[in-house]
Amino acid sequence: MQRVFSGIQPTGVPTLGNYLGAIRNWVPMQDDHECIFCVVDLHALTVWQEPKGFGAQTREMAAALLACGLDPQKCTLFVQSHVHAHARLAWIFNCVARLGWLNRMTQFKDKAGKDREAVSSGLYVYPNLMAADIHAYHAVKVPVGDDQKQHLELANDIAQKFNHDYGVEFFPTITPLIQGVAARVMSLRDGTKKMSKSDASDASRINLTDTADEIAQKIRRAKTDPEPLPDHVSGLEDRPEARNLVGILAAITDSMPENVLREHGGKGFGAFKEVLTEALVAHLSPIREEMARLLQDHGALDAALRLGADRAAAIADPIVTEAERIVGFLPR
Repeated sequence: MQRVFSGIQPTGVPTLGNYLGAIRNWVPMQDDHECIFCVVDLHALTVWQEPKGFGAQTREMAAALLACGLDPQKCTLFVQSHVHAHARLAWIFNCVARLGWLNRMTQFKDKAGKDREAVSSGLYVYPNLMAADIHAYHAVKVPVGDDQKQHLELANDIAQKFNHDYGVEFFPTITPLIQGVAARVMSLRDGTKKMSKSDASDASRINLTDTADEIAQKIRRAKTDPEPLPDHVSGLEDRPEARNLVGILAAITDSMPENVLREHGGKGFGAFKEVLTEALVAHLSPIREEMARLLQDHGALDAALRLGADRAAAIADPIVTEAERIVGFLPR
């Protein structure tokens, strides 16, 4: 089976966007791929994290992944900082990657904004660590969102330069996997912006820990426009909020936007939002309840993560040790 790697930062409760755009798509991969999934706490340090709450956030994310259907018997689930091979290979890749490559990373420009000189240097070299995350396992497929495709291209550039510079065929080519009808879920307050854990307004997102009442209130207040729903997807072209809500219902019911509009076209948003709320509550309530159950026993959760880290290290350590030999490091 082909090896898949992906990770998610423990910076806040996972949102509906994280779930529909990434996590839910990971679950079926466990049956026909060798899957390695990681809570990437090293990446999270590129912005300030309150130490007292950081560990709790990491556990919460791990619990969310398990509650969404990741099975430790089928995949390897662990915390990034528990496997030192990631940091070891990242330093080598820091020395392989060129500044010109990193200067082209649009996500850094977006996150740094106008105050580039004040942001963490970790944010700048973030893509090199992401490349190390993947190549430490010789993974060949990575499920990502559209906003991460440029980072995967860089990861392939780094691998190709490493192979060329040292005259080896060591790191394989990575193929991105972008799946799901709602791969890019947008804010409930602004249909032109991605749903985000970091948005200042909690009303902009559905959290996986939201209760039925909270979901209902957020959907009821979600931004729409005064026109009824169209009969065809072409009618959503200049209506970002309507397109977002239709896409969410399609994704959560394993349908397509065309089918949603076939059933609800011509209706107002009041009735449509009730249907959407009912579908979201039915789908997400079991996840919220399972998360709560898992977080009641930190010992069992931590033990599962340690087991995952041991399995991950058994794969990554020999690969990174060989990369260190290739560059000429003395053996330990």
